[in-house]
Amino acid sequence: YHRLHAKETRLSEFSQTERKAMLGSYTKVLFVRDPFHRLIATFLQGMGISPSFSSFVQEVLDSGMHNGSAAWKPLVSLCRPCLMQYDYVVMFGFLRQELGHLLRRAGLPAGSLLPEFTDSQVQWTYRWLSEQMFSELSAQQKQRLSHFYRWDLAAFPFSSSFLSD
Repeated sequence: YHRLHAKETRLSEFSQTERKAMLGSYTKVLFVRDPFHRLIATFLQGMGISPSFSSFVQEVLDSGMHNGSAAWKPLVSLCRPCLMQYDYVVMFGFLRQELGHLLRRAGLPAGSLLPEFTDSQVQWTYRWLSEQMFSELSAQQKQRLSHFYRWDLAAFPFSSSFLSD
């Protein structure tokens, strides 16, 4: 395909026939994380310049879908699960189990290739942190965040997300 090696060509710019031909031989894996946990991680990593989590969330909401950072944009807008059919969706919190399964499916020795993951060990910390951060938000911010991430919440099983409530 003539645009295949162009650095800035987005997948959505190819026709459906071209996409299907290009992606048909690949195993497509999507890694997902609860959008509220992504917001917390982004804030804690200092990617927002706000002094409080509440003001950071307000910046995110004010920036909207089109002007926001990939660190907090809804996953559906970034990975286009309706446009591309992923073979696997791996959720944060289950990386070791799911990656082990993927390696075994690929015929590779899963145990020796996987690094030590702590994602499932820190789930309880994120639960506590989520409760603390969520309590800082106004009712309007909570409602707007749930609306902002509505497609992520519908597309992926984030059943314990604070934004699902």
